[in-house]
Amino acid sequence: MKDTKKPFVIIIRIINTILIIFIVNMPALIQPMSFFLKIPLYIAGLLYFLFYNVFPNVKKYPDLRLRIMGDGAELMLCFFMSLILSVPIAVTSLLNTLNDAFPLSQFIFYCITLILGEGIIFWNGIIQVYLTSVQLGIRYRVMGIILGLFPIANLVMLIIIYFKVTKECESEIKKYRLNKNREEKQICKTKYPILLVHGVFFRDSKVLNYWGRIPEELIKNGAVIYYGEQQSASSVENSAKELSEKIEKTVNETHCEKVNIIAHSKGGLDSRYAISKLGADKYTASLTTINTPHKGCIFAEYLLNKAPEKVAMAVENTYNAAFRKLGDKNPDFMSAVKNLTTSFCEQFNKEVPDAESVMYQSFGSKAAKARSGRFPLNVSYPMVKKFDGDNDGLVALTSAEWGERFIPIYPEGKRGITHADMIDLNREDFKGFDVREFYVNLVSELKNKGF
Repeated sequence: MKDTKKPFVIIIRIINTILIIFIVNMPALIQPMSFFLKIPLYIAGLLYFLFYNVFPNVKKYPDLRLRIMGDGAELMLCFFMSLILSVPIAVTSLLNTLNDAFPLSQFIFYCITLILGEGIIFWNGIIQVYLTSVQLGIRYRVMGIILGLFPIANLVMLIIIYFKVTKECESEIKKYRLNKNREEKQICKTKYPILLVHGVFFRDSKVLNYWGRIPEELIKNGAVIYYGEQQSASSVENSAKELSEKIEKTVNETHCEKVNIIAHSKGGLDSRYAISKLGADKYTASLTTINTPHKGCIFAEYLLNKAPEKVAMAVENTYNAAFRKLGDKNPDFMSAVKNLTTSFCEQFNKEVPDAESVMYQSFGSKAAKARSGRFPLNVSYPMVKKFDGDNDGLVALTSAEWGERFIPIYPEGKRGITHADMIDLNREDFKGFDVREFYVNLVSELKNKGF
């Protein structure tokens, strides 16, 4: 993909904006002209307007999704600029109509042209962006819809969405170029495939991948990916049984001999039990745990002890009923929560020793403040901090340490990294931490170690 020179892009953007302003305001701007001159101008204007709505951008993009998103952002910017600059023309036309200098019928036609033209550009742009952007998420989409009902606020929100989408485009293009430059090296092509093991209260899903954009990034760099596919909530022992069966099945079907496990949250405890107690050690080369509560959560224990029995049962029954409908055969909310307590993990660590044949390592992160995370992590962070200290919204940094080495992650800036950020759950880029590149480096290191 070739670069498009920035000055050229800016010049074309200015020309396009001027032309669109002229087209949507054409009935007012060419009103003094004769009928025979107006007709070819209207036809040319309509043809160019249609062409611009299909091809608003001269930039080059590596794939169709980015092309559509980039085009959508360009249309949004054109809408904003042309709408603002059309205001003086509209006001002048209104005053001329009131002074009988501009026919009322012509003014009505002009208003229809202006509203219809700007409306087509806006809806074309916003729909393209809404359908293709990953990082807008539900929050910005909903805010855009709600604030779109209020003047001024809707324009402010439009600019926020524009800059967010433009930043996403630029980030994805850089990522594409990076992967293209190292494509031949296959830096994530490990000896053994990667098994990604999810945490509690989630399921592996093709529609909404627990690991966000991470698997795709690893695959682009040579990795072979499988998933744990255990139930969303169960005891460590039961989840480990499911996981052990999945590991053995993967090895037998693919003849890969072993797997490298990367497990998040409770998935790390499930993996340790499967390796230590259920014979998965002979099929496991390495275990990397991400923000796993190896030493438990004091806050979880406090909640279990303080929560009224009726409330706890109501939550459990609601959760179990919901996830049965989503595919879990026997969800067990309460067992999963109990297995995250400090008292359980203390006994667990005594009874579940590490396997000598497996390389263990761990990573942990911390949020900087409650606002670092989205709901419910922004609510749980201060409560967990009170009991456990520095945490990611759920797991204390000190609890995440396990294995031959532990690497705490302290990014630049004031945001910190939450429990969800470590698996790219929100598909969000932020300053100081590239979650996709973190996993690329992690798997590349496993490859270099012979795993």
